Parts: sequence; C-alpha cells; structure tokens
Amino acid sequence: MQKSYIGLSYVFMERKFIFSEDEFYHGYNRGVEKRGIFLSDRDYMRFVRLLYVANGTRSFVYRDIEDKAFADIDRGEPLVAIGAWALMPNHFHILVKEIREGGISAFMKKLLTGYSAYFNKLNERVGPLFQGTFQAQHADSDEYLKYLFAYIHLNPVKLRDPLWKEHGLQSIDKTKQFLSAYRYSSYLDYQGGEREEGLILSREQFPQYFLNAKDFDELMTDWLTFQPGTNT
Repeated sequence: MQKSYIGLSYVFMERKFIFSEDEFYHGYNRGVEKRGIFLSDRDYMRFVRLLYVANGTRSFVYRDIEDKAFADIDRGEPLVAIGAWALMPNHFHILVKEIREGGISAFMKKLLTGYSAYFNKLNERVGPLFQGTFQAQHADSDEYLKYLFAYIHLNPVKLRDPLWKEHGLQSIDKTKQFLSAYRYSSYLDYQGGEREEGLILSREQFPQYFLNAKDFDELMTDWLTFQPGTNT
C-alpha cells in the first residue's frame, strides 16, 4: 500500500467548506494557548460522557443524567455518526459523519459549550477554553478516511514516546499494551472490548475496513512499523 500521509503528521488548519450530509470529517480542537483541557480522570470521563449525551436532538441537564448508564439516557436522535475518537491532555480528535443537516455544528456546539462550562466552573476560571471554533478536515478519499482511523487511534502513543515518529519504536508489543490500557479513545472498542463507551460509535455508518479485531490490529501494526520514505 502506498502511504502518502508521511509520519502521521497533522497541521491544524482553518476549514473552508460547508459540511455535507453523508460525508466524513476529522474534527479537532485544542486548549487556548495550548493549555491542558483535561487535568484529571474526572475531566476525561466528563468529556467522554458528553461525546454520547451531546450527540442527540434532545437537550439535557447534566446533573439529571450523570449517574445513568449510557443505554438509559434518552438523547433523542443522533446528530452525527462517530467513527473514532481520542482525547489528549490539551486537544481531542473525532472522526464524524454528517447524517443530518447541521448535525456536526450542532453536536460540536453542545459538546464544547457543555465541557467548557464544566471546566471553567470547576477551576474557577472565565473566558474561552478552546482555541476558537473547532477545526475540521474533509475526508474526501477512501485512502484518507482509512488513514484517519490509524492517525486518531495512534495519537496517544505520543504520551509514551513523543518522538516515536522520528525515531521509531523500540517495542511494538509494549506500545500496543499502552494503547490497550489507555481509556480515553475508541481503540479498545475496535479491539472488541466490552464497555459502555462503545455506544458512542456508529460503526455501521462507516466503511467496513475492520471486519474483526484482527483487521484493526493489522492496520495499527502497519502504521506503527511504517518508516517515511518506504512503501509497503
């Protein structure tokens, strides 16, 4: 396979398009001035729950649903389909599909407004938490869409080894063990793990690149062992 996205690099860019139904997008944002937006497990889990709850046509008061299982929350009809997600200390990534007009914008507004209000109140701060309007890139080819599944799920590797893309990895197995233990992404759900966070995903709305956990694992291995300047 020819790899054209060298080193899993990514640049934050302004979007210059209108979201279209049945199209796929990589949504992301980071903390203002690159500040941390997740300071504790409580913060991460609040955002994870909002990924599910905010993706619905119904409004909600968080204290009314904070102790409910995902399956018991009536969020209305989904606004978007989510195919992958990963949270990092100062930014996040989400792979989404527009399934209703205005769905992505409505979902992101509910998600980021809800989380910002929680974070600011908890930390007694005021002002924007995120760096402007959320950013997005259109996944306009099958190759790019499949690549995004790897890019998003491998983002947390930088927490273990910030220079892994430049220097390579000493141990693929230990890296996979790290990713399997990292709760704040959908990596576990593609490995076949049983957890309620799996309900965040609408995998049937995306191309079936991974018929089973083995297919997913092979893609991760392929990108973890890829070296720029080589073809596989």
